[in-house]
Amino acid sequence: MEIGTNPHGIGDRSIADVAYLARSAHRIPTLIVLTDRPRSRSELCELANVSSSTMRRTLGEFEDRLWVRKDGYRYVATRLGEAVADGVAELLERLETERKLRDVWHWLPDVVAGLPVESWAELTVTVATPDFPYRPVNRFESLLRGTETLRCIRPEVALMEPCFDVLCRRVDDGLDTTIVDRLNCHTYFCSTYPERCTELLERENFTVLEHDGLPPYGTALLDDRIAISCYERESGTVQALVDTANPTVRKWAREVYERHSSEARPFEPAPLAG
Repeated sequence: MEIGTNPHGIGDRSIADVAYLARSAHRIPTLIVLTDRPRSRSELCELANVSSSTMRRTLGEFEDRLWVRKDGYRYVATRLGEAVADGVAELLERLETERKLRDVWHWLPDVVAGLPVESWAELTVTVATPDFPYRPVNRFESLLRGTETLRCIRPEVALMEPCFDVLCRRVDDGLDTTIVDRLNCHTYFCSTYPERCTELLERENFTVLEHDGLPPYGTALLDDRIAISCYERESGTVQALVDTANPTVRKWAREVYERHSSEARPFEPAPLAG
C-alpha cells in the first residue's frame, strides 16, 4: 500500500483538524471544558494560562469549525464540538494507557495483551519510575486495604514486604488469605519475621502453599479486581501493577489460581531456633 492511500477514507481535512488541535497545548483542554458549561473568555484564559488575544483567535477558529457558539458573553460547545471533544478525550485516555503498557508489554500475560483495545479503559496501569519506584506497591497496598478476600499466585517479596504490616493487620481483621509462592519466598518471610509469621500461620483465615512452577508474573484475586504484578527478571523488583475488573481477566485469573493452588503443597516452616 502506498503512503498516500487511506483505506479508511479519512480525508486530509480531518487529519488537518487533528493536527490543529494538537499543535497548541491549550486547544484540546479548552474545547473539553466548554462541554461542561458555558464559560467566558477571561475564565478560559485563566484556565488555559494563555493571553486574551490567543484565546480570542482559538475561539474564533472553533467558531469557524462550528465547534463552539457564543451565548451572550460566554462560549459553549455545540453538539459538533462535543463530539470532537469526546473523541479526542477518548483517544488521549487510550494513548495514556498505551504509553504505560508499552514499557511493560513484554511482561504481561497473553490475556491482557489480547484484550480488545476498547477494554483498555478498564485497566489501571501503575508503573514504577526512577522518581517514584514504589508506585505499583502503593497501588497494591490500597487494593489490599479494600478487600475481604485475597488469593495470590507468586506475589514476590518485593511486592509483599512493603505491604507486610498492612497484610498482617488485615489478616487480624479477618481477611481470608491464600498465598501460593515459591519456597524461597516463604522461607525469607519466616526467617525475617519469625514471630509474626508464626502467628499468621496459626490463623484459620491464612493459608500458605508452595509451588515450584509458577508463571513469571504475579496474579492476585481480590473482591472486585484482579491485580497482575510485573517483575524485573534479574532483580525481582516490581516494575508495574495492572489491575482491572474486566470479566475476561477475572475468569482467566480464577483458572490460573485454581490450577496452581490445586498443584501446590502445604508450606511447612522450619522450626524456630532455640
